[in-house]
Amino acid sequence: MQNQIESSMYLVGQLFLIPTLALISLLFLYAFWVLGEFVVLSLRRKKGQGKALLAAYRQQPDLSDDALDVLAHKMLETQRIASRVAPMLGLVATMIPMGPALKSLSDGNLADVSGNLTVAFSAVILALIAASITYWVVNVRRRWLAEELLEIAAIKQGNAK
Repeated sequence: MQNQIESSMYLVGQLFLIPTLALISLLFLYAFWVLGEFVVLSLRRKKGQGKALLAAYRQQPDLSDDALDVLAHKMLETQRIASRVAPMLGLVATMIPMGPALKSLSDGNLADVSGNLTVAFSAVILALIAASITYWVVNVRRRWLAEELLEIAAIKQGNAK
């Protein structure tokens, strides 16, 4: 009975390798998309443009501070999720091939061990690169949004006088 449970768990775990690798690949591409967006936004900000939160406030000056805060969080949500999910998927993609690698090692098949370890370490490297890029971008953009919130507060204060 215990052997059947272990075998079933092993098989179910192996089913997740391809979807996990696909998600890591998508997150890796997404990280570079985010980096490109960041560079463009940075160049626009140097020209005094590209302030999305300030633009939203100018379109709807009746937005409350809480609504602006929610909007700022929404602007970063996907990137924040990517920066946190990528390392988890990297760990999953590292662990799944370890089972077959250990089995191949016990069978004396070093070629399969090498192949499985290559997949495992390549996946975690790509996931960590994706996480690093998105984490960095999120933190800089968070500061930019905080600066915009301060700018909006100053505008509101000036209108109140």
